[in-house]
Amino acid sequence: MTGENSIRIDKFLWSVRIFKTRTIAAEECMRGRVLINNMPAKPSRNITKGEIIAVRKLPVIYTYRVIEPVANRLPAKLVANYIEDLTPGEEKEKLILSRQVLTSYREKGTGRPTKKERRSLDRFIDDSHKP
Repeated sequence: MTGENSIRIDKFLWSVRIFKTRTIAAEECMRGRVLINNMPAKPSRNITKGEIIAVRKLPVIYTYRVIEPVANRLPAKLVANYIEDLTPGEEKEKLILSRQVLTSYREKGTGRPTKKERRSLDRFIDDSHKP
């Protein structure tokens, strides 16, 4: 499946700024968190134009369509020319909700929570997630 219009998936994910480094992209592929056309992908798997990539970054599963494979890292403004974001709105809402639920305010200068405060906080968080 090699050709001039194909590129390794780990290199592509790095070049379109889905992952910060190529090493992280390769590790995520090895862990099975990257799917190409609903099939797990190894880092050496080549991708071509039109393929669908699903990337699992908990709690969200991002979905992209490859417009054109690219090997070199791109400026953030040009990424939209090479991938199309197909992620549903419900998935993006999960990210917003998870950030809102787990945020807490702690007075500046109070330091780290004590063991007792931490247990109390854990109980509060566990109770708030129950239906």
